[in-house]
Amino acid sequence: TSLRPSVVVRRRVRWQSSSVLEIDDENDDDVVVPQEDPEMNLRPQEVVKELDRHIVGQKDAKRAVAIAMRNRWRRRQLTPEIRKEITPRNVLMIGPTGCGKTEVARRMAMLGDAPFLKVEATKFTEVGYHGRDVDQIIRDLMDVSMQLTRKKQTEVLREEAKGLVEERILDLLSGPREGSRGRDSFRDLLREGQLDDQEIEVDVPEGGPGGDRNNVFSIGDNNNPNIAAMSDFLNKMSNTGGKKQPMERKKMPISEAREVILGIELDRLLENVDLKKEAITAAEESGIVFIDEIDKICSSRDFMSRSADASAEGVQRDLLPLIEGTTINTKYGNVDTDYILFVASGAFHAVKPSDMLPELQGRLPIRVELNGLTEDDLYKILTEPVANLVRQQVELIGTEGVDLEFQDEAIREIARMAALLNKTVENIGARRLHTVMERIMEEISFQAAEMDQGAKLTVDKKLVEERLSDVLVKSDLSRYIL
Repeated sequence: TSLRPSVVVRRRVRWQSSSVLEIDDENDDDVVVPQEDPEMNLRPQEVVKELDRHIVGQKDAKRAVAIAMRNRWRRRQLTPEIRKEITPRNVLMIGPTGCGKTEVARRMAMLGDAPFLKVEATKFTEVGYHGRDVDQIIRDLMDVSMQLTRKKQTEVLREEAKGLVEERILDLLSGPREGSRGRDSFRDLLREGQLDDQEIEVDVPEGGPGGDRNNVFSIGDNNNPNIAAMSDFLNKMSNTGGKKQPMERKKMPISEAREVILGIELDRLLENVDLKKEAITAAEESGIVFIDEIDKICSSRDFMSRSADASAEGVQRDLLPLIEGTTINTKYGNVDTDYILFVASGAFHAVKPSDMLPELQGRLPIRVELNGLTEDDLYKILTEPVANLVRQQVELIGTEGVDLEFQDEAIREIARMAALLNKTVENIGARRLHTVMERIMEEISFQAAEMDQGAKLTVDKKLVEERLSDVLVKSDLSRYIL
């Protein structure tokens, strides 16, 4: 009994902080040691090295995002007085389509485990027009942050919830008043899995989680935070009536009941955690917004007439306060965008970066130019990344029991053909490899299911030339077809 208070204290220490804490059990003093920040080891060189596993070339872009990530960690180490004065340096990536702009930002978000949102600039309209305004970007980022925070807290509380699940199942099997000896015997059988087929009656929320009755009230446009908050409130009131949610009793095997009870216990434990506050903090301090196709909302200054497009310069003006720093009202609370990192990208074929509003250019101070992909780059994309296209095809065909092999000459021919098509038809970068690869694999993929187990197939240079011979002929004429 003397040990229980110390266990409770340890658990409270674990749950109060968003970072997991470790207890030194060897010492009697129970020294609490903070776990090392996961981003502590993400030094710029290590970030670039990790990005090299998935992305070929583009050293400047990798260095820019690595520095941006490290600066966010550095800012968190400062005192509050100087920390609030340091804002992130937003990045503008300029490069042709298919050269890796989006992939760089996506991998960066995976490394930092931060709330990340990718949006298309062309999906938004100027305030006053029908459509989505740019404030919706932050509301969507908060949804992502809320899911991420809930997932992190669920993992922290999972072990505690599993213990509660075991006790609750034992109560159903043996009764709460059963002696310790009988309860321990049931516990041993339960842990060994010998009772998984035993059926028990479990109280579950009526209608089940995520049922239709959870969305009885759906009012107007949920993009409006006030309407969304009112809708959530009415749904809660309709489900609970201000009281406990009605339960229904269901009979199910212990193997199924364990997961159902685990979900119920996790929900109860999460009620004691302020998820909204943690989610808002995560979005404000670590949030990353990637705005793609930003060049599509620019109009060339060569034309004196103003564009009437509701998705053009008006959206740029609306983005100015968002990127500079403002407060956005969401259904989770007010979110300050001062310290959110914005990464914008565009091909800038028809317009130049200087065609953007000067104020928006100033809010994207770091310029990174990505290079177009050469034939050697395309060959590296096919061979160097961990999940390259060649390995993907080998693994997919391998599920049919067929051993597929690509010769090096064939891979080089695929890269040469892709580079040639990019020059003669349209330069779509690395995405051209998908077109070429699917053309080569079409017949093999169709016949693989009918082949014998253990059959071997080899893709050589001759096969690649045969599959792509008609593509090159058609490509010469495709430019002249209306």
